[in-house]
Amino acid sequence: MTQDAVAADHTAVRVALWRALHVRADPPPHVLEDEIGLRLAEPGEGWRDRPDMDVDATRRTRASIVARTRFVEDLVVERGAEQYVVLGAGLDTFAQRRPEVAAERALRVFEVDRPGPQAWKRRRLEQLGFGVPDWLRLVPVDFEGDWWGRLAEAGFDPGRPAVVASTGVTMYLTREANAATFRLVAGLAAGSVFVTTFLRPPEDVEAEQRPQLEAAVAGARAAGTPFLSLFRPAEILALAHASGFREVRHVPVEELDRRYFAGRTDGVRPSSGEELLVAAG
Repeated sequence: MTQDAVAADHTAVRVALWRALHVRADPPPHVLEDEIGLRLAEPGEGWRDRPDMDVDATRRTRASIVARTRFVEDLVVERGAEQYVVLGAGLDTFAQRRPEVAAERALRVFEVDRPGPQAWKRRRLEQLGFGVPDWLRLVPVDFEGDWWGRLAEAGFDPGRPAVVASTGVTMYLTREANAATFRLVAGLAAGSVFVTTFLRPPEDVEAEQRPQLEAAVAGARAAGTPFLSLFRPAEILALAHASGFREVRHVPVEELDRRYFAGRTDGVRPSSGEELLVAAG
């Protein structure tokens, strides 16, 4: 990886590379066409030789990554959202891949992330010629501080409907921190939707997928970013209800499989460890 990419979060880079690997290693039809994240990360020519890019070992993991991204983006389009908030945005590339959505709907996109990685991303967007249009707001925050206030300062209007997305984040937060975020989003204007991923405990997933999830848990702990919150569906549904959401829905891996991978016989289908919650206030 180039020296300039050191400021990028390693997890965000890995996710971006998996999205690109889906395009380059999996046969069409592709659930998501995204190689812009690869260009942003600029990992070097040998990126596919990385152990975490093994084509066979990561087949179902990268399927989960592209499925969750596609699901969220479909929801933004289907809801006709006026505001789209991406919490822990990392190398999200919706704004670069789908500018026509913003143009058609006067959509404003807010990417919320830590200051260092986001400053790096801003530089890369400028270097690659994408720039940062006025409808895209990069919001640097300390997630342990008043990040909600910073979002409002960036132009977010809590009185207008919004889609708020948080993917790959809940496991790194305590139950209390997750509940605090849920409560904030539940108080948004009518018509707003919150969509988040969550990890199930290893004992809940398919036997063939369990070692990979257990390795991820151990790896996160060793990296100093342990998984703090794993949820069973009933638990996260209860948390969402207790936080003030009136309508909550669990999106199991089987639904993602039917929606995006029907008819495939090549083993490209999402893993059973990560699933989705959709909630409305």
